Amino acid sequence: MVQRSQLFLLLVFIIFSAIAAETENQDYVALLSLKSMWQNTPPNWVGPDPCGKGWEGIGCTNSRVTSIMLSSIGLTGSLSGDFVMLSELKTLDLSYNKGLTGPIPRSIGNLKKLLNLILVGCSFSGPIPDTIGSLRQLLYLSLNSNQFSGQIPPSIGNLSSLLWLDLTDNQLNGPIPISDGITCGLDMLLNARHFHLGQNNLSGTIPPQLFNSEMPLIHVLLDGNQLTGSIPSTLGLVQALEVLRIDGNALSGPVPSNFNNLTNLIQMFLSNNKLTGPLPNLTSMNLLSYVDISNNTFDGSDAPPWFPTLQSLTTFRIMENTQLQGQFPVALFSLPLLQTVVLKKNKLNGSLVIGTTHSNQLKLIDLQFNFIHHLDGKEAYNGTLKLEDNPICEVTGNLSSYCTVSLSNASYLTQKIDCESVPCSSDQISSPYCRCAYPYTGTLFFQTLSFSDLGNNTYYNILEKSLMDSFHSHQLPVDSVSLTLSNPITASSKYLEVKLKVFPYGQVSFNLTGISSIGFMLSNQTFKPPPQLFGPFYFIGDKYEKYTESKKSSRSSIVIEVVVGGSILLLVILLAGVYVLHTKKRAKRAIEHTSHFSQLDQSSRGGSVIKVKGVGWFSLKELEKYTKHFSVANEIGSGGYGKVYQGSLPTGQLIAIKRAKKESMQEGLEFKTEIELLSRVHHKNLVILLGFCFEKGEQILVYEYVSNGSLKDSLSGKSGIRLDWMRRLRVALGAARGLAYLHEFANPPIIHRDIKSNNILLDESLNAKVSDFGISKPIDDSEGSHVVTQVKGTMGYMDPEYYMTHKLTEKSDVYSFGVLMLELLTARKPIEHGKYIVREVQETMDKTKDLYNLHEFLDPAIGLGTTMKGLKKFVDLAMRCVKDPGFDRPMMVEVVKEIENILELAGVNPDANSTSTSASYEETNKGSSPYPGYPYS
Repeated sequence: MVQRSQLFLLLVFIIFSAIAAETENQDYVALLSLKSMWQNTPPNWVGPDPCGKGWEGIGCTNSRVTSIMLSSIGLTGSLSGDFVMLSELKTLDLSYNKGLTGPIPRSIGNLKKLLNLILVGCSFSGPIPDTIGSLRQLLYLSLNSNQFSGQIPPSIGNLSSLLWLDLTDNQLNGPIPISDGITCGLDMLLNARHFHLGQNNLSGTIPPQLFNSEMPLIHVLLDGNQLTGSIPSTLGLVQALEVLRIDGNALSGPVPSNFNNLTNLIQMFLSNNKLTGPLPNLTSMNLLSYVDISNNTFDGSDAPPWFPTLQSLTTFRIMENTQLQGQFPVALFSLPLLQTVVLKKNKLNGSLVIGTTHSNQLKLIDLQFNFIHHLDGKEAYNGTLKLEDNPICEVTGNLSSYCTVSLSNASYLTQKIDCESVPCSSDQISSPYCRCAYPYTGTLFFQTLSFSDLGNNTYYNILEKSLMDSFHSHQLPVDSVSLTLSNPITASSKYLEVKLKVFPYGQVSFNLTGISSIGFMLSNQTFKPPPQLFGPFYFIGDKYEKYTESKKSSRSSIVIEVVVGGSILLLVILLAGVYVLHTKKRAKRAIEHTSHFSQLDQSSRGGSVIKVKGVGWFSLKELEKYTKHFSVANEIGSGGYGKVYQGSLPTGQLIAIKRAKKESMQEGLEFKTEIELLSRVHHKNLVILLGFCFEKGEQILVYEYVSNGSLKDSLSGKSGIRLDWMRRLRVALGAARGLAYLHEFANPPIIHRDIKSNNILLDESLNAKVSDFGISKPIDDSEGSHVVTQVKGTMGYMDPEYYMTHKLTEKSDVYSFGVLMLELLTARKPIEHGKYIVREVQETMDKTKDLYNLHEFLDPAIGLGTTMKGLKKFVDLAMRCVKDPGFDRPMMVEVVKEIENILELAGVNPDANSTSTSASYEETNKGSSPYPGYPYS
């Protein structure tokens, strides 16, 4: 009996060890440790191979765990210190699991490759460990809406790559840390775009050292703390700033006079402090849409002359003790976008003349507790007017509506979309398309807005569309969304709460992967609400309990039954498997030495398309038919490789067929590489390979037809398409996203090696697609760098470090992309008349001058007569990409985020269609013939 038990244990150990070898042992042990400390883990977390067997929420690269994304699944427990054994982990997102408690282990500092640490809306507590400052590659640190206490660790200042810092809605106290030569501080975060530190218990002053003119900050949110002292004048140096919230503190003294340098500011909240001195000078702040300086004690003064100059203003609040006096500034009503004016509890007097000059969007005029004694033009105004406690209301018998205290509530509920409602079971909900399902729910908290008319349904319709566009662009299984706004808290010191329901597509409920993906899109701020309406936000998701479960593995029970029934048979099968695997590898090597395609079944050619790894195998006869025997009329491009023909499948789908010349055939390995790589990468910014033909000595690749040719042809003017500044930003973003996908999410990751304008294609909406993977190289080991025997690429775009050392890394692609960015700016070839564009720009640029002194280099077609918002940031990013050594260059995921931020700075949604950035696109291309050239040449 003892011998049988020992044999059983031995067999189980052998089998499990063989399977677990697929995933690194330390990763498996770390996940087991997490599983032992958590409840409600995914049902398919069984078996010893999390990567090979696809544990839900676990992402892997080369059998190493690189991501854990488990939002809103009801996890309970705490973080195990053992999870730091996941040394390749890049993303940890456990957001919206209220049952996760306890502190963050100090050992988190060992996760050196972590890019995203997102723990939004959990119940973690205790101090934030100072070891978090060891995560030098961290881009996103989102710990908001937990119960963290203690001080902000100064070591966060070590995170030199950090773009996003969000510690909102915790119990943090003490001062804002700054560096002093010995310790670090937040002033060292010179790449950060976001400081979200509101709704805590921070005290002390706002340190002047926290801000400087080199900072690219666009959001500074310090609201709802206990900060004292004056507003530092250095804040006026951060000229990229778009949103400023320092309301709800105890700040005193005057508003710095240099605040009118913040010409990009859209929303400013200074309310509920103890500010004194004159009203702040807002001259030149032409983008301001929402201003709240209420509940301060500014000096008494007449209405300043700059009131009517703020043409973007929608909301103006000056309330309680601001001492504004004199006649009401009627010119304020003429602002075209004005929705709300709140000037109550001041000393305004005389007559209020509304007349017919007011904006047709004006919905509220609140002048309670002033000295208005006469009213003219009320009949021309249909909005709400509040004049309680003014002399005009003290006249006996005056029962006008504007003299009666009234309460107004705004509400919104998504309407059904042209469908007939159907009854649903008690726990299901009908979607806007009248389909019963279990939606994923949560709350969007908007920390600022650019409008005050909360009852205007148009804004929420735009938000719904923006959400759906983002879900679809990230290929998430979402059918529709529903928003609910009911009796919101309208005080400016509070956040607007919008209830969100997300309905599944084609099924009754989401699976766990769908929930985690949606949660990550919202927690990682991938979703960008329309910037012209909605400011920064965060999302708190609810637990999702109805997700479609994957089939549970019953491996353990099967192993036990088989072992008990026939342990000897298992040993034989195991040995046979080892032998077969060894034989298969030998056969594969032999095949590769003869022909890369001889293993394909020759008898299955012809007639129909055979799927090989998701890519079609076309016969030569079929392609001749689709191209009219490769006729000259179908020829759309040519080059050193061969010719490109337009064809049409029987379904009507247009295709592009690249046929190699006999004398310039690719090496079999390169031809095979492009087929294999493109067959397993799928992203909207990568060209789609539909199939290939390797018959009768032909090498033919079949792609999707991309209608607007290559970026090179557009920049040169050959295509007739004009790319203005906005379009070029979008092209850069699309190409960056495609390249970031190859580096971070392809399995295994891929280095392209030939990024250039001729390999960036533009579709009918001018969305960029990366093409030509013939010399691309998969990264098939955990080091991420390779010494190659043969350097390949295109001169001018090629990384000098790679050329000199033969060491290939992802940063080599980053260098090429930096050159591409300069080409987008200049429309010049990288090497022209013996001059290298990188060196020319480096020697000419002067950051103290307008447009960095690059006037002579900028392409006139870019639209130099218009405001090129973000140009300097774009140049700075390009020059960071071409830095030497490669270690100093950003990663492509960083490049994507920075270009997204540049687009937001320009007031454009990064996820909108490219053509929407210019109304002239349709006119420019109306009636035009298909592009005569083609990008695959």
